[in-house]
Amino acid sequence: MRNAVLALFLAVMTISWVAPATAAIQGKSYKVTATAYNSVRAQTNSNPSIAAWGDRLKPGMKAIAISRDFLGRGFKRGTIVKISGLPGEYVVLDKMNKRWSNKIDIYMGQDIKAARNWGRRNVTITVVKS
Repeated sequence: MRNAVLALFLAVMTISWVAPATAAIQGKSYKVTATAYNSVRAQTNSNPSIAAWGDRLKPGMKAIAISRDFLGRGFKRGTIVKISGLPGEYVVLDKMNKRWSNKIDIYMGQDIKAARNWGRRNVTITVVKS
């Protein structure tokens, strides 16, 4: 009985610590540098269609990679954002190398020309759901 009460207490405390942090970023906007990337070995690794959390990326998906400093701001796998200048919503499915900060990388499938045309832009991302 005592172990069950302790387990319940720890579960409630864990939820109360985690929930406010992720809910706190919903609706927040961030000015970031945005680049684009493709599912090609030259830009990723030997398995270019598998993202950092293990998700399989497919052309046409609206996905982004985030710089790791956003993890400390409450972003996580599955966070949904809007990107100024682009239609629709994008889901966080990938993490960038730790050398980057305040940056997102927009997934553009295998369309290298589209990624090059995007280049590097300053955009605002707004968290729809965390």
